[in-house]
Formats: sequence, C-alpha cells, structure tokens
Amino acid sequence: MLDLEGLSLGSADVSLLGEPAVGGVILFARNYESPSQLAALVTDIKAVRSPPLLIAVDHEGGRVQRFRDGFSAIPSMRRLGQLHNEDASAAADRAESCGWLMGAELRASGIDLCFAPCLDLDWGVSEVIGDRSFHKDPDVVALLAGALCRGLHNAGMAAVAKHFPGHGAVVGDSHVQLPIDRHGFGDLLDDMRPYDSLVSRRQIAAVMMAHIVYEEVDSVPAGFSNYWIENQLRNQLGFDGAVFCDDLSMRATAAYGTMPQRARLALAAGCDMILVCNDRPGAARTAAALKEYSSPLSLVRLARLHGTTALTRAALLESERWQAAREQLDKWLGPPALELNA
Repeated sequence: MLDLEGLSLGSADVSLLGEPAVGGVILFARNYESPSQLAALVTDIKAVRSPPLLIAVDHEGGRVQRFRDGFSAIPSMRRLGQLHNEDASAAADRAESCGWLMGAELRASGIDLCFAPCLDLDWGVSEVIGDRSFHKDPDVVALLAGALCRGLHNAGMAAVAKHFPGHGAVVGDSHVQLPIDRHGFGDLLDDMRPYDSLVSRRQIAAVMMAHIVYEEVDSVPAGFSNYWIENQLRNQLGFDGAVFCDDLSMRATAAYGTMPQRARLALAAGCDMILVCNDRPGAARTAAALKEYSSPLSLVRLARLHGTTALTRAALLESERWQAAREQLDKWLGPPALELNA
C-alpha cells in the first residue's frame, strides 16, 4: 500500500499502481480538497486495476482525521473515554454513532477502509498516542472500541485495530525513532486484552502492528516479528484476518535495511500488507523487488476488507440516520464550525 502526491492521478501514479505488488492506496490530507474531488480521485484509482485496489485513510477522529472540510468532525477517542467515566451507556452509544458517521461518510466517497480503532492504552506517557486512546482501562477500551466497530460495520466498513501489541506505554514516537518497551510479557497482557476481546467477538478484520521492540520478548520490532504475529496474534488470540505492517518509511525501521529488505522482513514475519508512504523512490523499488511475490492467503484476507454497502453522498446527507447522528454529535460537542455541503 502506497500513497499519492496530489489531488489527482498522474501518469507516474497510474504506472506504479499497475505494478503487481501494489495492492492498495492510502490517502492523506494533501490528497483532499473537496468531497467531489475526492470521489473523482477514488473513481480514478479504482479504474486502474481489476479487481480494484484497496483505498484506505487514517481517519480516527480528533487530531488524526485527514478529511476535514465537508466531513463530520469526529472527536478524539479520549472524549469517549471521559464520557464513559460519567455514563458508560451513553459513551458506548456515542462510540457506535461516531463509528457509523465515520464509516458512512467515507464509504459515500468510495473509501474502503479506515485505520481505526486505536486500541492502545492511555498509560499517560506517549504523546504520539495520547488522546487517540479511549482509556487506560483495557476493559473500557474493548467496550468503546467494540461499539465503534459496530458503527463501522453498519456503515459497510471493516475495522482495523492498531497498534499491536500496544503503543501506549512508550515515550518514543516511532515516526522519528525506534521505541523500546522494557516491560515483561506479563505486563503486556493488559495491552493485548482489547485485541483478545474484539478478536473473540470477530469485530475486527485487520490489525496493524506497532513499530516497537519489546526487548524482554523479542529483539525486533513487532511488525518484523514472527513471534508477535504468528505466535501471539494468530495462534494465541486466534486472529485470522489481515495483518498490516505500519509505514516502513518511519525512522523506527531505518536500521533494518533498504526499503525492499524491510518489506521482505515484514512479509516473512507474517504481515499480509505493508505500507510505504512519503517515499516514492522507495515505494517503486519495493514494488519492483516484490514483482514475483505471491501469497494467496493474504489476497483472500485483504479481499475481505473492501467496503460493502454505501449511499451516495447526497442520499447520505438527506438520510434520517445521518441527520440524527449529526444532531446527537452536535449536542454533545457543540455545533461544527462549518456545515457539510452535498
């Protein structure tokens, strides 16, 4: 899965997206100008290949929401956790509503997948996670994340949990350095409890790995670790969905070779799809190096992630459910600064 540079597809983009090793596109804020422009871009991406490429976005809410003007402003997950402390039932209801709004608006633009929810616990030390976390209590995280997943599913979108086995207990930001978690395995069980809960209820179709070394358990980052992917996630938790390696252009992975070498490490460890973002030369080299790579099981897992039902944008904004969800959100958070336009 790779990224694009602008608001529309260029000839170089089309050529790279046609490479057999490319299976998806992740969109960023630089790829968004308006709902109509986004819909046109998504249509063009899907026309490149048959079956079409997966199209994904980081759209968790709060400070991690790539599309703003023309989309509902989803609150940070911490806001839901704070509401849970006051009223658990209301928090679960809001979480499901946020998941549905998030998923329905993205699906109306043709987006298949949102990399959410974030299951990292709020240990109070990680600035890069921070208010992206629902709560410090793993049971509350599982409850609210499960409700958000229900909303996503009802909107026709699969849920992707991240960052396994847990990113909340380290200070370092894997975008700029390789964090080291020195907790023993027993201390990490709390971090994995939300995954155990959602996997057992079959609420998540994919998991994204953390670029963190849990040095008491394994010497390599989780996204390169057969132990974390195959032993813990698949064998112990029983997860049979798709596994994503987080962006390989993050500095946390820089010491593990060239971009193609990092890609092969992640695939050999059990990842089904890798991300290479903000490094077009690296993405091109990786696509070329993996031209002959094939994993039929990964293709099956990834095929399940394509979006299903979707209303047109105009029909969505006219629907009673969307209007009720927006009214509920606005009453809770206050009116939005900008109104949505069809």
